[in-house]
Amino acid sequence: MRELVRQLMAGQNQFASGGLVLVLIGGAVAWLRQIPSQLWHWIVSQSTMTITVKDEDVAFRWVKEWFLEQKFLKRVRWLDLDTTLRGAELAMIPAPGRHRFFRGRRPFWVWFYRSEETKAGPSRRMESLTFRTIGRDTRVLREFVREIVACHHSKHRVASYLYVYNDGWECVDAYSPRLLESVLLKPGEKEHLLADLQRFRASRERYRKLGVPYHRGYLLYGPPGTGKTSLVSAFAEKLGMSIYAVNLTEMNDRTLKTAMNWIPEGSVVLFEDIDCMRAGHRRQSPGTEEKPQPVAAAGQNDAVAAMLGVTLSGLLNVLDGFHAPENVIFVMTTNDVDALDPALLRPGRMDYKLFMGRAAESQKAELYRRFFPEASEEAAREFAREHRAETMAEFQGLLIALEQEFAELETLVRG
Repeated sequence: MRELVRQLMAGQNQFASGGLVLVLIGGAVAWLRQIPSQLWHWIVSQSTMTITVKDEDVAFRWVKEWFLEQKFLKRVRWLDLDTTLRGAELAMIPAPGRHRFFRGRRPFWVWFYRSEETKAGPSRRMESLTFRTIGRDTRVLREFVREIVACHHSKHRVASYLYVYNDGWECVDAYSPRLLESVLLKPGEKEHLLADLQRFRASRERYRKLGVPYHRGYLLYGPPGTGKTSLVSAFAEKLGMSIYAVNLTEMNDRTLKTAMNWIPEGSVVLFEDIDCMRAGHRRQSPGTEEKPQPVAAAGQNDAVAAMLGVTLSGLLNVLDGFHAPENVIFVMTTNDVDALDPALLRPGRMDYKLFMGRAAESQKAELYRRFFPEASEEAAREFAREHRAETMAEFQGLLIALEQEFAELETLVRG
């Protein structure tokens, strides 16, 4: 090889030596042309700061909420329509690409990336937002992040949303919260429950001084159709709290802990039909002999845990153990309270219990007058006595059918 190079350089093969010289010169020129670009990138990296948030993080939605509150959005001319932020109301946010804005007197650039990636299964759109600003002091970025978090919390306190877990918390766009006035309970029950909730929310400092975990549990139990879920939706809307609905039949201990870690403060954690938990076996009573359970072989633990679902110990751990979130309200609903393990019902886990049973005459009469405001109190009570519906859901179905009959009759009369 060295002999060949020496021959080429000695000019014994002028064509080859000339080509080699051109290659060397071209390589040197190409390298020299890259120096300004590399120098520019080095200067940018040393004089700016960047922060990125991906769509798999809950903060991605917070940033989009923050965009809607910024004045510079009016000057952006490349926009996307988004219905995930304000339900049926269309919201406009910056479209994929690069945008520029000023925060105070500091320039910011934001890159909105969107791509289609195909994994093991259907394709999923991947999105991310990258912010860049001039400077090296990371306190600027911390302040920027605090502003986004404050914007989210301000919205979170005044509006009630519903979230479900699907490899991350997802907002249910079609959710419409119930109004507290529309939920009819026996006299005093609704007022007493609301007073207890408000008293808890005003007692954070007292809990801290006493060294007691700051969360409270509520158990709503009774036959189906008595309005348990509607009551949760109504008081969450009244207090401006969002609901995080947990479906234990689709989780195991690991995914439950992960889900709890991402629940923000000031939220309602709803466990519906807790008696249907697949692995909610009772604990062994003192003095009883515990039957030995087969131990999973190495490498099988994840599969076994997925089949078992959420265990009782895993559930108790997120209610008042190391993985329990702070400043939340736990609500459990059940049709069969006797099917629950006593460990779930003790104070500190379930602090307030409300039985929602058969519909009382006063409840049915009040609901009747909501459907037919012109009816007298006596007429409403007489109708309630004659139609002995077991639950408010059944009685409401009767009223809806009756209202439809009246509407059809009125149409025939007018015709």
